Amino acid sequence: MVQWVSLLSLWAIPFLIAFILVYGLHKRVPVYESFVEGARGGLVTVIKILPHLIAMMVAITMFRISGALDLLLKVLEPFIEWLHIPAEIVPLALLRPLSGTGSLAIATDIIAQYGPDSLLGKLAATMQGSTDTTLYVLTVYFGAVGIRNGAYALKVGLWSDLAGVIASIIVVYMIFL
Repeated sequence: MVQWVSLLSLWAIPFLIAFILVYGLHKRVPVYESFVEGARGGLVTVIKILPHLIAMMVAITMFRISGALDLLLKVLEPFIEWLHIPAEIVPLALLRPLSGTGSLAIATDIIAQYGPDSLLGKLAATMQGSTDTTLYVLTVYFGAVGIRNGAYALKVGLWSDLAGVIASIIVVYMIFL
């Protein structure tokens, strides 16, 4: 069974690409020209959202380097202790809506330091998979289609991230404690 799944995962994408090419040729679609047109559209989208991405990356970097994250953690420390939330996981919960790369680096550090089978390792992995990079998603997708007022989407995204963090903590505690 494992060999079959491994073989399937190895050949799934090449098969899908070959199928699309053969199907396009069968339907007499100019496959290469369609690909080039799609790439041109993708390049236009990249150029359109690049300023938004750069602004977001600069803001996140400034937030981390300026010490604002550390200050926020100090302010939240009594609340975190009262809720019995491990302090090591809070930077991940705070950065996850902002930066996928930054939160992945924090999760990787937690797993490397405490181990993947530790409570903190399981909590970091669960939290990483239960939340999203809300500001990144809003920046990329709203920037791509030109939406200027994303206040409601931001609120919903951040509330869902909070729900993901809380659910991660509850589920990991229920299963592994």
